[in-house]
Amino acid sequence: MEFLSALPPELKLFWYIAIPVSLIFCIQTILTFIGSGGSDGLEADFDGDLDVAGEAPFQLFSFRNLINFLLGFSWTGISFAKLIPNTSLLILVSLIVGFGFIYFFFIIIRQIQKLGEDNTFRAEKTINQIADVYLSIPGNMQGKGKIMVSLNGSVRELDAMTEHKKIETNATVRIKKIESGNIFIVEKL
Repeated sequence: MEFLSALPPELKLFWYIAIPVSLIFCIQTILTFIGSGGSDGLEADFDGDLDVAGEAPFQLFSFRNLINFLLGFSWTGISFAKLIPNTSLLILVSLIVGFGFIYFFFIIIRQIQKLGEDNTFRAEKTINQIADVYLSIPGNMQGKGKIMVSLNGSVRELDAMTEHKKIETNATVRIKKIESGNIFIVEKL
């Protein structure tokens, strides 16, 4: 740390920011690659509907973004200190690059999330889907049968009824609507 004593004050500041932030960034990166760095260090123990959180994965004010900003800010200040002698301009350029690091991280996260798939079974997604009758379906809503429908790459066995004539096993049907209790109303094709 003796090399810092001969530097101008603004360059010392950049170095004092860059060294610990770079160390924290390295630790965050290692933790991310081993799979334990995704929570931003915050834990919560509560019950609630967190479906909305899946739609907004990027938090502007987070510890990770602070580290990204300070990393870009400090290393830009160090790198351009000799090229930009005006301290105000150097700090402005460093701020712009720091915010650029946050934006770049945001773009990367968005691209990674596009690779994810939601394979959660939702009954409403089966409307107008084609299915095969697994167990015959009694006619005129007199009883339940079973259908097999493929949705999101998985095959589901579902209870079904029909408003028309009896539908035999191995027939092809279209799902028209869903009644209470997840009973699928179908019609023969």
